[in-house]
Parts: sequence; C-alpha cells; structure tokens
Amino acid sequence: MEEGKSFPIVQAERLAKQVTANDGSSLSLLDDIDMAVAAGESVAILGASGSGKSTLLGLLAGLDTPSSGRVLLDGVDLCALDEDGRAALRGRLLGFVFQSFQLLPALTALENVMLPLELKGDRGARASAEETLRRVGLAARIGHYPRQLSGGEQQRVAIARAFAVHPKLLFADEPTGNLDAATGALIIDLLFELNSEQSATLILVTHDVSLASRCQRRLRLDGGRLQA
Repeated sequence: MEEGKSFPIVQAERLAKQVTANDGSSLSLLDDIDMAVAAGESVAILGASGSGKSTLLGLLAGLDTPSSGRVLLDGVDLCALDEDGRAALRGRLLGFVFQSFQLLPALTALENVMLPLELKGDRGARASAEETLRRVGLAARIGHYPRQLSGGEQQRVAIARAFAVHPKLLFADEPTGNLDAATGALIIDLLFELNSEQSATLILVTHDVSLASRCQRRLRLDGGRLQA
C-alpha cells in the first residue's frame, strides 16, 4: 500500500464458501460477500442461526479458506499466505472472544492469558496478564482453573486473553451466548469499554439486537448473503 493512503483493516471481495453435504451435493454457506471495515470501527454481523455468521467470521480471521473470493487483513491477502503465514498474521493483529470461552482447562486463568503473550515472545507476559485480569475484576481468581470459575468469570478470562495482546482487530463470536442476561450485559459493557480504551476494530457476530445496537454499523446475513 502507498504511504499516506488509507485502506480497510478488513476487506472481503466476492467471498463464497461451499461444502459437500452427506449426499454428495454442494451446499452453499456464503455467496458473493463484499464488505469493508475501517480501522477503529465497530461492526455487528446479525442473522438467524445457520445464516452463515460464524462461517463468515472464520473466513475473515483466516481460520478457514474460501471456495472463491478473497479476504484482506490490514492490506494482506490471506489467500496468498500458507497456514503458517495466516497464523503469524493472526498472532500479530487479532484477538478472539468465543461463545464457548475456549479456555485451556489444564491452565489457570493467569496461564490462559499469558499464553498468547508468551507466543509473541513478550518477556513481561506475567505482569501484563496479571494487570489485564485485574482490569476485568479477576485479580483474586488468577490461580483458578476454568472448572473453578463461573461462566461469566470464564468469559472475562477470555476477554482478558484477547485484549492482553493489544490487538488491532478483535473478533467476537456470540460472546454472550452462554451467559444469563445480567451477566451478559456486564460482559458487553466490559467488551466495549476495553475496546474503546485500546481503539481496536471490533467485529462481532450475534443474534442479539441489543448487543448489535452498541456497534457503529450493523450488517445482516440471510441465507449466506449480506442484506442491505
């Protein structure tokens, strides 16, 4: 990219994903997706269950590869990278928050948050992880394992893990889907508070209209297609 020119931090061009069904037929999950997200923007992707939301998020993050089309992250074409290259780019740019928390059960809260920092070679991983866990209200729980934490506490650990690396881009896939309404509301507040502090770009997948309303822009998927 030329110096001084701005470009979307995330861009999808004619993105499509097909898979083979059990009967051998081709099943289209996503079709002809064009979208661009500016740096610092918050975007919600809405849609019913099975509309392709999580599939789209996986493609945008380089966790899966499209059948056709391409995705550019921070100006880099994911399709031009091999699996190791995509993983390296994710490690440099991205943080993730999942509905199912995705914590490693054999690691404590502190160790779960330290892991991505250690993978980046951060020598201050422990101090950074401790500070981020304190920031999400879990200073007294850093030595606890996921099984010893409530669902809300596990999601706070997951949020701490995502933000500890100071990502330029945060993906959240139904971050309140496994939480009760009250706990989910607290998690939403925390997510947007930290996101604002770090000026990260946020793309979240949700079926929750109230959560989506907190974002600057909302996109809707229906049958694998983006609706205006």
